[in-house]
Amino acid sequence: MLDAVVIGSGPNGLAAAITLAQAGREVVVYEARNVIGGGVKSAELTLPGFVHDVCSAVHPLGIASPFFQSLPLEKYGLEWIHPPVPLAHPLDDGPPVRLERSLETTAAALGADEKAWRNLFCSLLRSWPELKRDLLSPLKLFPSRPVDMANFGLHALLSASTLSRLCFSTPRARALFGGIAAHSTLPLTLTASSAIGLVLALAGQAEGWPLPRGGSQAIARALAAHFESLGGRIVTSMPISFLAQIPPSRVTLLDLTPRQILKIAGERLTPAFRARLQKYRYGPGVFKIDWALKAPIPWKSPECATAATVHLGGTMEEMIVSEQACWQGEHAEKPYVLLTQPSLFDSTRAPAGRHTAWAYCHVPNGSPRGYTEPIERQVERFAPGFRDVILARHVLDPEKLEAQNANLVGGDIGGGAVTLSQLFFRPTRALYSTSDPSIFICSSATPPGGGVHGMCGFHAAQAALRYLARAKK
Repeated sequence: MLDAVVIGSGPNGLAAAITLAQAGREVVVYEARNVIGGGVKSAELTLPGFVHDVCSAVHPLGIASPFFQSLPLEKYGLEWIHPPVPLAHPLDDGPPVRLERSLETTAAALGADEKAWRNLFCSLLRSWPELKRDLLSPLKLFPSRPVDMANFGLHALLSASTLSRLCFSTPRARALFGGIAAHSTLPLTLTASSAIGLVLALAGQAEGWPLPRGGSQAIARALAAHFESLGGRIVTSMPISFLAQIPPSRVTLLDLTPRQILKIAGERLTPAFRARLQKYRYGPGVFKIDWALKAPIPWKSPECATAATVHLGGTMEEMIVSEQACWQGEHAEKPYVLLTQPSLFDSTRAPAGRHTAWAYCHVPNGSPRGYTEPIERQVERFAPGFRDVILARHVLDPEKLEAQNANLVGGDIGGGAVTLSQLFFRPTRALYSTSDPSIFICSSATPPGGGVHGMCGFHAAQAALRYLARAKK
């Protein structure tokens, strides 16, 4: 009998497997696809020689992850590339507003809101090394930095629109924070929508928003190589439809969201627990485009070319309308667009003189509507002539995203809506545990939620190890 089986080889599944293997446990990972990685895959989606990230591309929580930082991933080829600027947010008038890799530089460019930005982030950044451990963990009764955690909580429980209105007096500062908070896929007027914005802004100013050389697949390769060095084994091209397919094991960890868990493990769970999983709420989906380009994106503002990540959302007011629409099942005509341009900083992504870029916008969950035109119109708004440099494009709508990764239900890339009730207790109040004491959940549907950081897998594996220790007694 194996000690543990992990189903799913995304960053959280691999993090769980590594944690168990580090404790001397015999672990096997099963992956449905023929390539490991889940949300960290890279492929030639458009033309030969153009390497695109299939899902995630830029990783502020990857470089900040306490678990990843504890591993020798650089030994297995993971190299982080830091662009000169983590994030640029162009506006119709004036230069782009930018998130820099320091509080001082970011604040200095905000004019009348320089002091306000400092006041919001200064004390939180001072305690970031310890604070991030609390933020990337399940809710704690006694956090390691209680004062700073309380300070964070007071701001995080506000909506992004309220926080920016209370803290900032200028459209530039409000747009910068609003664009970061919109990563949450929540309406910016919803309670707690500022939480994700605060975490990502802190990570960017403390550690940057880097990208992995060669593509996001490098993260999965490094994690897998380290796991195998610990004696672990990965089996690919092995879709699991029910738990009886896997070898007997003392614990099973599922890098899956509730919908897949119900299909695969439902018969092992109590009716009451199944009912709780059925109530789990998924968030909006995304519509994603990858481009092969014959030249860099021709930004109106050259400063945009200094950042790997560019937010195309205009003002806070525009982003409020866009993000509210998809939450209500509607389609915004001027969507908030997240764009990355990795080939400006990583020459391995495209042939010499050529470039890659990808972008996505939020759409209603499972939306079948094509969104190529609205997305490219937003890019053209800030980069006139963009369509003239396109060599080829590859489109992933919500249906195609879910088809290539079943965890992306309806195109939801965050593992579930980050509503207030699901911010702390996801997918149920049992967090990583289920009604079967030997089955654990280690996906982004558990705390701390979406993002490439491995912390969901780490905490789930810790829970599994505690169960194994009790069972031995």
